[in-house]
Amino acid sequence: MACLQRAQKSVVVRGEQQVLSAAMTQPRLVTKPLLAGRPVVPEASSVLLVGRAARQQLKATAAPPAPAPSSMPSQANTGNPRALISLSDKTNLDMLVKGLAELGIEIVSTGGTATSIQNAGVPCAKVEDVTGFPEMLDGRVKTLHPAVHGGILAIRDKPEHMAAIAKHNIGTIDLVIVNLYPFRKTVTSDPPPAFEVGVENIDIGGPAMIRAAAKNMAHVAVVVDPADYPELLEKLRQGAGSADFAEFKKKLAWKAFQHCSSYDAQVSEWLWSQVGSGPAPQITVPLQLAQTLRYGENPHQAAAFYTDSSLRESNAGGVATSVVHWGKEMSYNNYLDADAAYQCCCDYAEPTCVIVKHTNPCGIASRSDLREAYRLAVRADPISAFGGIVAFNRPVDADLAREIREFRSPQDNETKMFYEIVIAPGYTAEGLEVLKGKSKNLRILEAKPRAPSGLSLRQVAGGWLWQGADSLSPEGITFTCVSQAQPTAKQLDDLKFAWRAVKHVKSNAITIAKDGRLLGMGSGQPNRVNSVRIAIEKSAAEVQGSVLASDAFFPFSWGDSVEIACKAGVSAIVHPGGSLRDQDAIDCCNKYGVVLLTTGVRHFRH
Repeated sequence: MACLQRAQKSVVVRGEQQVLSAAMTQPRLVTKPLLAGRPVVPEASSVLLVGRAARQQLKATAAPPAPAPSSMPSQANTGNPRALISLSDKTNLDMLVKGLAELGIEIVSTGGTATSIQNAGVPCAKVEDVTGFPEMLDGRVKTLHPAVHGGILAIRDKPEHMAAIAKHNIGTIDLVIVNLYPFRKTVTSDPPPAFEVGVENIDIGGPAMIRAAAKNMAHVAVVVDPADYPELLEKLRQGAGSADFAEFKKKLAWKAFQHCSSYDAQVSEWLWSQVGSGPAPQITVPLQLAQTLRYGENPHQAAAFYTDSSLRESNAGGVATSVVHWGKEMSYNNYLDADAAYQCCCDYAEPTCVIVKHTNPCGIASRSDLREAYRLAVRADPISAFGGIVAFNRPVDADLAREIREFRSPQDNETKMFYEIVIAPGYTAEGLEVLKGKSKNLRILEAKPRAPSGLSLRQVAGGWLWQGADSLSPEGITFTCVSQAQPTAKQLDDLKFAWRAVKHVKSNAITIAKDGRLLGMGSGQPNRVNSVRIAIEKSAAEVQGSVLASDAFFPFSWGDSVEIACKAGVSAIVHPGGSLRDQDAIDCCNKYGVVLLTTGVRHFRH
């Protein structure tokens, strides 16, 4: 009681207002969200209103009561089938709305979509006519309303659902045709948008409508892809109550959920790029079916090819986004080999030709004249090159195309070389026509250049391995000479060429090179010494004065890889170093007068 009396004494009465003293130590009133129709009280200042003043303030700030059922807009329920359309991608919109109008389906739409529909000469109600509520918060709230979601989600054969929407004069919505804000396009633009702009392009109302319609697939058709408009109209003409249409709606629902899933994956990826680093705790990779393949690595294996819709792949280039100008349908193995060839070729800055067989480069050569580079790449291993993939990092003109078309195998100088694929960043018009004349089956691909970059995901049973691509190039490496013999400028250039090549060869990997061309390589052997022997054998007499690169250190040297290479005539060797027996490699090279360099990094490739 004493406390109450002390508080009362601090109140100063002035007319009809009662004001607390500034010395009042009571806490400030904090605004809290209240139910619709209840008073909304602003955050209190140091002045507390009580009595009649408080009642007047509450009356002045009270939100209007929720509308009675009879006050809902009359447009909400006409009894006719209705389609709700809200599109960012307005492809084929005219065809769609005219087809719906012919079928007697009323259209409700939002914002710019409504304007486009009206401009097409098709009657269209705006969503605010249905909800009785204007768009607000800069368009953030348009369709998030019971008059919309009640009409979508009501189960038509459930009496209590139909009674509930009838009570509020809510009409059913039978078609939901929605696609989402162009989030991916916005956040991958150059220059990148401000964080706030990216956030504003996250669609909220669209996914809510799509998911609601997809959930109620028994009664509502949801369309997110303009490619589905013709089939939708055809199904509607055949009869919306058919079993065929019911199955079609299920497929549309699957597509809708997948559409939202891919969209959310891109939003999540972007947000992680803003707030995190390294591997995210969870990732979803959005993939788009590009092609169902005849079979996988072998005829008994089913296969397909998907493109990666992740933000990191936007404008990245490479085989996945290549244009096939000519030839047979691409196969599973074609994609693997073409990717290996093109990434290796694009790793070289100089005009270069790379020939790959079973994902391993069997021929590489850099020359200002690409015709000569091509010839040298074939000569590195003409047996393996036959039936391989040929890649160039410069456009193919008519002269180069003729060289490819007419070149004979160095084995007999008679047999024309056969290839599965030629891939390059471009072709002259004449060059493309000349190359088409080589074979009706030759696949001719054009792709934006792409050296190893980005993220590498690889599947193992029950999981995935995540790593950054091996994008390390010789320019980013320190080559340290550890031998008595010092490299000449020419040897150093060849060592860098061989080191760049060995990165693209399957481990255990050895490359032997000279004069900017690959002479021989050994790949995929369980032990390094056998890879050395194979590379020397393929190099034949040209091994004299060549250089050798090893993707990992030499565990043994005497009577093993290093001494075998020295005795064969190799003049310089580069390897990562780091073995307990590195001194043996140094001593061996010193004995034979061979240059030995270390890089401190390795290039395993499994």
